[in-house]
Amino acid sequence: MTTDPKVTTLLKILIGVAWIDGQIQPEEREYLHRIAEEKGLENEPELQPLLHEFRPVKAAECYSWVNEYLGEQPTSEACQQLIEAISGLIYSDGTVDTSEAKLLTDLQLLDTSHPPSESVKNSVLTAIRNIYQRWVATLNA
Repeated sequence: MTTDPKVTTLLKILIGVAWIDGQIQPEEREYLHRIAEEKGLENEPELQPLLHEFRPVKAAECYSWVNEYLGEQPTSEACQQLIEAISGLIYSDGTVDTSEAKLLTDLQLLDTSHPPSESVKNSVLTAIRNIYQRWVATLNA
């Protein structure tokens, strides 16, 4: 079975996003393995070291995969699909790290069909709210 390189790149992006805050959370790990299985990529040699965390992924590498996936002139539809895929991973652990929020914001800025001011503002506010809630939870623990 031949795998679609775009699907492989999407999974690499998701793995990179899981690493973007410095570590993969258990919920993110479970999400990644489920997506790999659904897409038939669990045994893909290129993904094995990434999927099984044999090596971390740097933010620059993740952004490089995003650029590869979207191409030079990303369409609004491609941006929205990528935002949705990344959002599923990011929200799987119930928190949004600032580096994850920045990536979403960067993707929203690429989407020319939506005015950036509202989407960026909402993304940043959501990230700040989640960080604050996490901080308050640690104080109460």
